[in-house]
Amino acid sequence: MMDWTDRHCRYMHRLISRHALLYTEMVTAPALVRGGALHLLTYSPEEHPVALQLGGSDPKELAQAAKLGADAGYDEINLNCGCPSDRVQSGTFGAVMMKDPQLVANCVSAMRDTVDVDVTVKCRIGVDDQDPETVLPEFLSSIADAGVTRVTVHARKAWLQGLSPKENREIPPLDYDLVMRMKAMFPDMHVSINGGIDNLDTALDLLDRGLDGVMIGRAAYHQPWDVLSKVDAAVFGGGSDKTAQSVVVEMLPYIEQHLQSGGRLHQITRHMLGLFAGQPGARRWRQILSTGANKDGAGPELLEVAVAAINEAKQASVQAM
Repeated sequence: MMDWTDRHCRYMHRLISRHALLYTEMVTAPALVRGGALHLLTYSPEEHPVALQLGGSDPKELAQAAKLGADAGYDEINLNCGCPSDRVQSGTFGAVMMKDPQLVANCVSAMRDTVDVDVTVKCRIGVDDQDPETVLPEFLSSIADAGVTRVTVHARKAWLQGLSPKENREIPPLDYDLVMRMKAMFPDMHVSINGGIDNLDTALDLLDRGLDGVMIGRAAYHQPWDVLSKVDAAVFGGGSDKTAQSVVVEMLPYIEQHLQSGGRLHQITRHMLGLFAGQPGARRWRQILSTGANKDGAGPELLEVAVAAINEAKQASVQAM
């Protein structure tokens, strides 16, 4: 999710779940190879396991970008063939690549020949007037022949003209059953599903139905504690006694280091606004961070004030019961 799942966001998410696989925002291969924007590969060692998501359509360039990612220590290199935004289409990246499965196969083959880590693909069930029942199996067969063993399918079509990226996440109907059929058709492929999954119970149900993984995007961003705090116990067999408040405390040294290196508080706290979503005091938490984090000199003490507001709200809620 471009401009969302940056390294600060991922650091906090890792504090909530030890085992969930985290993905970077999409980084374009030209930015790395031609633009030399290697700062886009920066991450904290604590983020592992973490996958680098690449955008691009030139096999040679993607191979070079994949090597940069692998050399940086990423655990997986993912090729995005699902993003429908105009700026991505203009570079022949993202969902538009589903129109040329052979090109995608050439890209992942070149990437796999260059790196030792997993090369995976994220795609849609189809684009525009394509028939997903025909197109998706052909696409999956093509990338499987190129050696891809892991794919994440956003269970919606993408309309490349006429719908905004936001509308492409909401208007095209979801077809989870089609993804289930793809898993049955490609039993040796690790198939994950994405799209419209906004809580852990739904994710667990999809896993119980035979899928290998579930990718949760915006819900994990807007309600990170609700979505991620029980993942380790429910999926990976290991939980913790953390609370949302304890995650804030764990973030403080990271924030201090960021500020000392010249960063600003809001660059981190903008990803923390939903940490207490649905809990007493959540609105006050958001207000304090939103209004205070951009001010000159704002530091970790602002979070302490915000946590105090949460605790006051919770105490008031208990007394009112």
